[in-house]
Amino acid sequence: MTMIQSFAPTGTLRVGINLGNPVLAGTDSLTQKPKGVTIDIANEIGKRSGLPVELIPFKSAGATVDAIKTGNIDMVFVAIDPVRGEDISYTPAYIQIEGAYMVKDASPIRKNEEVDVVGNEIVVGKGSAYDLFLTREIKHAALLRAASSQAVIDDFMQGQGNVAAGVKQQLESDAARYTGLRMLPGRFMVINQAIGIPKARSEYEKTNAYLSTIIGELKSSGFVAAAMHRHNIQGAKVAE
Repeated sequence: MTMIQSFAPTGTLRVGINLGNPVLAGTDSLTQKPKGVTIDIANEIGKRSGLPVELIPFKSAGATVDAIKTGNIDMVFVAIDPVRGEDISYTPAYIQIEGAYMVKDASPIRKNEEVDVVGNEIVVGKGSAYDLFLTREIKHAALLRAASSQAVIDDFMQGQGNVAAGVKQQLESDAARYTGLRMLPGRFMVINQAIGIPKARSEYEKTNAYLSTIIGELKSSGFVAAAMHRHNIQGAKVAE
């Protein structure tokens, strides 16, 4: 079996697109099709490998990761995480994103260091990179898991928890529907976003090396930066 056959056994490159992170992808209001940095990268990989690309959208990173474990997806764009890494082989990161906390204006919490305290409850999207990170790192506060990253602010405003956690851009976008919210300064984590492929495939190490080379070229050539600019992505940077 060749590397390409192992990479895309159906002859089509089936790409899982996480619509739960606006830095990575979104839905075009006119065409109702996925658009964003990850779509541009997926199409470029398809062009370079000679494979047709099928974009398969998911509402959350967790659902995207679950799909690749079943073998129905050939490639995903998700945050690098050691838990997911048991089944997924990652390329180097192409984008770095910041995770942040949001509270209500009346909250006494003023900085990130005050969040992990007994009695605090942090609302986070179930299965997201932030959920996985906070599950490992939070020692005293409780975690309340919303159905998705997009549901965090709605749950928060409906009385769940006293801190909301997620991608800065996602929180800011969702918080625009409400008043009386503020972001805590700084960040609680940096998320490295990468391409992931299933380790279950026989040639996954060769495929990873192939994709890693492409990602390196897309970063150094300015392709990733141009895609971020084209899609008006703020608050993230091209990974080094």
